[in-house]
Amino acid sequence: MKKDKTHIHWYPGHIAKAERLLKEKLNLVDVVIEVLDARLPMSSSYNNIKKLLGDKPRLLLLNKSDLVNPEEIKKWVEYIEKVSGCPVLTIDTKTNRNFNVIEKLVLKLAEPRMQALMAKGLLRRPARVVVVGLPNVGKSSIINKLTKSSKTKTGAKAGVTRQQQWVRINPNIDLLDTPGIIPMRQEDQDRAQKLAFVNSVSENAYSPEPVAKELLELINKNEKYTKKFKEYYGLNDETKLTTENISKSRNWIKTGGEPDTERTAQYILRDFRDGKIGKFILDTLE
Repeated sequence: MKKDKTHIHWYPGHIAKAERLLKEKLNLVDVVIEVLDARLPMSSSYNNIKKLLGDKPRLLLLNKSDLVNPEEIKKWVEYIEKVSGCPVLTIDTKTNRNFNVIEKLVLKLAEPRMQALMAKGLLRRPARVVVVGLPNVGKSSIINKLTKSSKTKTGAKAGVTRQQQWVRINPNIDLLDTPGIIPMRQEDQDRAQKLAFVNSVSENAYSPEPVAKELLELINKNEKYTKKFKEYYGLNDETKLTTENISKSRNWIKTGGEPDTERTAQYILRDFRDGKIGKFILDTLE
């Protein structure tokens, strides 16, 4: 990855390696749990997921739902279920919300596969599951939550590299203990910027100042969201929401009296990602 003031780039070599590793994981499992960021229900999804998975059943988790408005995300759940044909849950790893439902849905999705195996004369075995998603959507935290009560390693399966370990999270489910990272092959810079807003892109791939300015431009398109930002940073209704005005309001000034917009940009991104400013969904539901 390389830093650029206006664009976010990913090296093709890294993408190719990530795709190969992901396909290796997908070949081993019966059910896929795809994790999305609730703040980006559309932009944190993978456009070619159906081509990637084939006919494998999928459960969608909208993670970090504590950072979004409950009524807004409810509309997104209905929309995503309709267009994807997959069950969708809102979760957050802080409260374990809906985690008790995940195992039930996985077993339901895996049952046709189990029936097919038994029809061939094979014994029923635990359903095999992998958690996948873009970087930093919370895959590892979800795996840790699902496996915390049962750390029983079941070892490597046939044809699996030694590094691939399975954890039996209940008598009927084996979970791959390493997540599948969906590589970001985006030529769409609008989506790339949004992923940077929520920290799903390495900070080595961009400069904070232009990304923070893009975030404020997006926020300025929503009157309700703009009001929250202004209230948080102490700006009145007449003052435009910009990094320069936030710098002045917080007295983040460089020697010589110029607004320290670079420092301000870092604070804006951090405050937004931590949910300090408010609850936001950055995608637009048509």
